[in-house]
Amino acid sequence: MNAKTSSEGEEEASGTRNETLGKNGYLGEAKRGQVIRVAYVIAALDLTFLFMQMGVMPYLAKSLGLDSVGFGYLQTIFGVLQLVGGYIFGRFADQFGARAALILSCASGSVFFLLMSLSTSIPLLFLSRLPGVFMHGIPGAQKVITDMTTPSQRAGALGKLGLCFGVGIIAGSALGGVLSTKLGIYSPAYVGLVGSLINTLIAMVWIPSQTKPKSDHHVPENRTSGSLFSIREILRLMKFPGVMEVFIVKVFAGLPIGLFMIMFSIISMDFFGLEAVESGYLMSYFGVLQMVVQGLVVGKLASHCTEMTLLRLSVLVFAGVGLGMALMRTVWHYCIIAVPLVFAFSMLATITDSILTKAVPSSDTGAMLGICASVQPLTRTVGPTIGGVLYKQFGVSSFGYLQLMVNLGLFVYLLRSKIPLGEMKSQ
Repeated sequence: MNAKTSSEGEEEASGTRNETLGKNGYLGEAKRGQVIRVAYVIAALDLTFLFMQMGVMPYLAKSLGLDSVGFGYLQTIFGVLQLVGGYIFGRFADQFGARAALILSCASGSVFFLLMSLSTSIPLLFLSRLPGVFMHGIPGAQKVITDMTTPSQRAGALGKLGLCFGVGIIAGSALGGVLSTKLGIYSPAYVGLVGSLINTLIAMVWIPSQTKPKSDHHVPENRTSGSLFSIREILRLMKFPGVMEVFIVKVFAGLPIGLFMIMFSIISMDFFGLEAVESGYLMSYFGVLQMVVQGLVVGKLASHCTEMTLLRLSVLVFAGVGLGMALMRTVWHYCIIAVPLVFAFSMLATITDSILTKAVPSSDTGAMLGICASVQPLTRTVGPTIGGVLYKQFGVSSFGYLQLMVNLGLFVYLLRSKIPLGEMKSQ
């Protein structure tokens, strides 16, 4: 079975997903809606705990005597673990189901926070990063949503995960600061441990063992390996029509902004002159924008426009954001630029995930989501070095000019190329 035939068969099978579920008595519409809402809750809690520890981690590291260089190594190790673990987690979800994958992610989070709460020395702090290889709550929730929606519903349903992201930024940042101030530097780790255990129980009780329709329980004939990590498997997925092209756009369109965000803690102090409290307010502002854009804008646009149109739009807006960043001089300029920035970032992430999961067989959606989830850790891994050089040698405007040039090139590429996609609108 070649890639094109498999993709066409998948599209036909996915198109009748609701009908198949009903006929087989597998899960009714109301039940599937309930499971998807539970996935949103798990994702929101997972992100809240993650941002909670991110806010206190620099202070914990400093209290243990770790300098800025050592802290950079700590962040890089976590990024590498997430990068390697993203694809493995996706393959695990394909082989054992979305429920098992979510349980693995939440349980890993519990171990992560347990080790963090016991980190009274620098070696233990580094050791606490190891469970991060399987901490992929968002890809796990995406897998549930992908399994339980039709292709035409997928972009809107995936877009609503942005609400969870906004809740995580706002609640996590606030809770981390309050808990560490009132109850001590380790208190967010204790809360994260208990919360992750509760998340694990939620996944065990409320997520069904099989989230795919019965008709989708097949393994492609051209699957080359049953192992959890296989370069050959990644290359096989990239050969499906349109996958490589869209994935390239996904990686490079947001890369310059990703480099900027990695350096933002330094830029906010040196370039904008912000204090720690003011930076926290700015992060909350981003969280609110994320919630509004993902909750109110992405889904509605997906229902009226084809995915290729929205992909081109997000890349074009990204180019405009680059021009704005190249010209900005104050934090107020950045607050204005943040609106189209969040729109483009959210739209690009949602639409590319939707396109890529439709382009591969349903038995490979977990692996595809895992590959997509590895993009951000990849940026976090190489970002400090590249971003540091750009900022030191060329200044803040260099991120904007790079963003402008890269996305103008990608926009021309999208206009001239004929990527074979099923043009669908959400309903």
